[in-house]
Amino acid sequence: MFTGKNEGALQGKVALITGGAAGIGLAIAECYLQHGARVVLLDRSAQVVQIAGQLDEQRALGIVVDVTDKASVEQAVAHAKLHFGRLDVLVNSAGIVALYPAQELPEDAWDKTIAVNLKGVFLTSQAVGQHFIRQGSGSIINLASQAGVVALPNHLAYCASKAGVIGLTQVLALEWGQHNVRINAISPTVVLTELGRKAWSGEVAEQMKQKIPLRRFAEPQDIAASALFLASDAASMITGTNLVVDGGYTIQ
Repeated sequence: MFTGKNEGALQGKVALITGGAAGIGLAIAECYLQHGARVVLLDRSAQVVQIAGQLDEQRALGIVVDVTDKASVEQAVAHAKLHFGRLDVLVNSAGIVALYPAQELPEDAWDKTIAVNLKGVFLTSQAVGQHFIRQGSGSIINLASQAGVVALPNHLAYCASKAGVIGLTQVLALEWGQHNVRINAISPTVVLTELGRKAWSGEVAEQMKQKIPLRRFAEPQDIAASALFLASDAASMITGTNLVVDGGYTIQ
């Protein structure tokens, strides 16, 4: 959790965060609250309502949503707008991973990964983007991955979905820049969330760390700091970029 003085970098802004009940999404919500924002946590887990209340009863709202369902997304966005009166930032953090050799990857695992990791980003960006375009401002931050930049074994569906997120980010930035709407991606290395620990543990994890120049995996707070910068006015001239936060993994 972020500690220290509230710097107010997001003072007055309202941020929607998918996957906000845990992991990177929750770390970003905590960071944004500390820096003056009001946050809407969107998550498929019913616990998101309680988690939001524990963060801040006045400045945090939890909404149960299925990011793969257009009607669910649109209802959640409308609820958030009605509750806080405005929308300023969207963080697409919801994601899943299915680990199989390519020749063994089940079709349903492929479909679910693409639905959550890529279609979900499309649906939420489209729903929130319409509000941003009308008001002439907004920032969307999509959680991609180093797996969208380089190949990782047993990550076929995940790599494909995250490469798609990077492409989606670039097209939206190109189309919506004229409306003062910025869209950027963050591509982390392994992040020590529940999802990251599941995919990378034991000897596999140690071997992976040796390929990272900084010799460690990222903490959720490392990614939250990048998301804070991209959402803030300090990044007002940055759009269409993919910020790789990988400890140097992809430079080799």
